[in-house]
Amino acid sequence: MLTVYCDSQFSDQLERALREGLAAHRLVYPATRQRTNLLEAAPDPALLGADVAFGQPPVRGLLQAPRLRWVHITSAGYARYDPPEVRAALAAKGTVLTNSSTVYADPCAEHVLAMMLAMARRLPDSLDAQRTTRSWESDARRVRSFLLKGQTVLLLGYGAIGRRLAELLAPFGVRLLIVRRNAAGDEPGIVVRESELDAALAAADHVANVLPDSAATRGFLSAARIARLREGAFVYNVGRGSTVDEEALVAALASGKLGGAYLDVTAEEPLPPEHPLWSLPSCYITPHTAGGRREEHLALVEHFLDNLARFERGEALIDRVI
Repeated sequence: MLTVYCDSQFSDQLERALREGLAAHRLVYPATRQRTNLLEAAPDPALLGADVAFGQPPVRGLLQAPRLRWVHITSAGYARYDPPEVRAALAAKGTVLTNSSTVYADPCAEHVLAMMLAMARRLPDSLDAQRTTRSWESDARRVRSFLLKGQTVLLLGYGAIGRRLAELLAPFGVRLLIVRRNAAGDEPGIVVRESELDAALAAADHVANVLPDSAATRGFLSAARIARLREGAFVYNVGRGSTVDEEALVAALASGKLGGAYLDVTAEEPLPPEHPLWSLPSCYITPHTAGGRREEHLALVEHFLDNLARFERGEALIDRVI
């Protein structure tokens, strides 16, 4: 029997599903449970006796838990668990870390595709007109519309979300450039190494950023790289706000060089009302909702229980990070 620590707050229905899935094991909770993936709680004594942790367990608590064999987090991002000293400590204890990238792959990829199509068909322009002037700008709107077919899409990141986005883009006949450190040979596009990135940025009609937050990715889309973008290019970010130089992005949008930007994440969240990104007419913002869906929490519980069955059988875990 395993002792499973869970610090996530779910509905009564999902609590029952979790308990049923853990019927052969002992489920324990901290005194205070988390309602969001974005916050880290303080260590709780209940974690010290756990074999498995599920949710957003505090890093300090994980390092103090002597029996811990596996940690499964309810987010795709894992920045707080990624510092070298944390990785080394978990590895030294033989503790495996998995995330929930698979849960967020479809909604995040569909979110990017939706905005790419909206930009191509100038849907935000029509919505703006409907909400304000109600002007019938048919000729101007038609001449600015375009197809995704034949466009070049540069994909920054090729994890679960990036792979799913590549699959969704396939029927549209885009030219896909994929930035990743090591090519596996089965990528559905041209692999771009970091040394080749400047040329790829200059060629891209669309730059889709799905990079996680880490020491290696912070500021990845820097001012110098934004300056490399071609006239009229579109930038999309469903990764993390820390990966983009927002001041440089504001300047590029304000100058009219870029065709537009769609941001689901920003460096500071919530984005302050006075931030210039809100008022730029070519910038479209959603409040970190790309990964959301009605069944989000159900999918998180099912993903954990699926991985638990694999863990019990000694099989490879899905979304393994460490």
